[in-house]
Amino acid sequence: MQYSHHHFTTSKFQTHLKLHPPTSTSARPHLFVCESKILINPEKKNKLHRKLTFPSPAPAPAPAIYPVPKPENRNGGLNPFQKLAASALDLVEKKLIEELDKGHKLTKTADPAVQLEGNFAPVHENPVQTGLEVVGQIPADLKGVYLRNGANPMFSPTGGHHLFDGDGMIHAVKLKPGNKASYCCRFTRTNRLVQEEKIGRAIFPKPIGELHGHLGLARLALFYARAAIGLVSASRGIGVANAGLVYFNGRLLAMSEDDLPYSVRIKGDGDLETIGRLDFNGQLDCPMIAHPKLDPVTGELHALSYNVVNRPYLKYFKFDTSDKKSRDVPISLQQPTMIHDFAITESHVIIPDQQVVFKLSEMVRGGSPVVHDPNKMSRFGVLSKSDLDGSSIQWIDVPDCFCFHLWNAWEEKDENNDMEIVVIGSCMTPADSIFMEQPDPLRSELSEIRLNLKTGRSTRRVIVSGMNLEAGQVNRQRLGRQTRYAYLAIADPWPKCCGIAKVDLETGEVTKFLYGDDAYGGEACFVPGGAGVGEEREEDEGYVMSYVRDERREKSELVIVKASSMKQVAAVMLPSRVPYGFHGTFVSENDLRKQSFH
Repeated sequence: MQYSHHHFTTSKFQTHLKLHPPTSTSARPHLFVCESKILINPEKKNKLHRKLTFPSPAPAPAPAIYPVPKPENRNGGLNPFQKLAASALDLVEKKLIEELDKGHKLTKTADPAVQLEGNFAPVHENPVQTGLEVVGQIPADLKGVYLRNGANPMFSPTGGHHLFDGDGMIHAVKLKPGNKASYCCRFTRTNRLVQEEKIGRAIFPKPIGELHGHLGLARLALFYARAAIGLVSASRGIGVANAGLVYFNGRLLAMSEDDLPYSVRIKGDGDLETIGRLDFNGQLDCPMIAHPKLDPVTGELHALSYNVVNRPYLKYFKFDTSDKKSRDVPISLQQPTMIHDFAITESHVIIPDQQVVFKLSEMVRGGSPVVHDPNKMSRFGVLSKSDLDGSSIQWIDVPDCFCFHLWNAWEEKDENNDMEIVVIGSCMTPADSIFMEQPDPLRSELSEIRLNLKTGRSTRRVIVSGMNLEAGQVNRQRLGRQTRYAYLAIADPWPKCCGIAKVDLETGEVTKFLYGDDAYGGEACFVPGGAGVGEEREEDEGYVMSYVRDERREKSELVIVKASSMKQVAAVMLPSRVPYGFHGTFVSENDLRKQSFH
């Protein structure tokens, strides 16, 4: 691979680039890895198979991989009325909805032939496989399990499908002493997935890919008609738990913002088991967004929940280290808003209220309920962590800003000794590019937003221009406090990620680690290293890791990079394909010993 030094110029300073190549792929032994072909033929979009076709397992001495689920006789436990109603609704689906669907042209953001193409295609569950080949040396202070969430539909879509719609699947690599590693992947067994598995096909509506216009309304009506006669149940949640992961109070939580979190047990051998939907002993009765924030000092978990129908459209709450939930704090919003992420500081919660909003009435007009409102002023709310009723929140306008993710925030005094909130996020344009097909290419620029609490004004500057930076982390032991470095995926060509960028937030210096030709990864996960704790170690003392797919060689691996130098130290060769996914975390060996299994 060719690599060189480059220089980018931002509004205030130069951004210096250092490039480090990955470990030579030619030095890696060739492994037989089965590649899953796309299971939907792009040339036959309306002739979808009922069940997904998964790859065959690699010929390794391991148990058989997850079988294709066989539908049960769903009418077996129904009374005569339910059986008749079920047949009638099936006929409505076949003769009305499927016929309407044939004449419905799908955009790229809702076309399963695009969204599930190549390494975005789903895979089977894979039980624990040990004795994996390791190239290089796993650092001695890196013991535990790396876990990454992602969307992996069990069944072929019946209509439109967006990448965010798939069932949650967690891929886990356990790193052990002696340069040993194991791998497994498991579905998070949500109530939605369990019900569809029993029925034998996708039956729950997909909120982004399917709920558009009149056809979306018809699918919603069909689903709730089936729920009304007892064929399915929405009362136990309809979420897919495919986005975020956080380890809190001895539990691994898998989350998507349309449901309560799911608790997942990490077994001693590295396998995963879904414990169930977690309501914190009856305290939580609403969905929780996929990016709660764990305060590294207090141990509290801060969260938001938004409602697209009823006021308050947003509320804030937190859990302490004993799992006790605070009271809900209502946040005043004029309309329901897409709030995928937020930030915390030492004393405040930072809430973005931006231009991507929910307008369910647009479905009646034939459009999408998720829309970009160019007339809305983007703003950030600064809420005291001790606020009990939302009365202290201060809103500060930040024009033309849409940050899908926020990486960190902290309090800082400016040159006039005024208190400012510094927010680090990736500003995305066009704002609704993820959800709607756009003629303009997507840009996601790492930016610094400053909110002056005295003047009520904001400033925004691009830290790194000319480079799409998304899906990353800071050192989470310093979350909510000033950090110097951010580790982000280089999203090029979008939505694939060709490498990792370590960004010095003070100088703008960028150090790249590139995966090589035709090799792509995902979120950059930072794991603290060394013997010290918190402030006793250097901020960049640790490791950055990501799953990487070499599309040319048809191999997947876990790449481990030393954060201080951004040079690869090890790669774990994986026995089967790992699709591109979303967010991950690392659970240390010490935390694994403290797991709670309820």
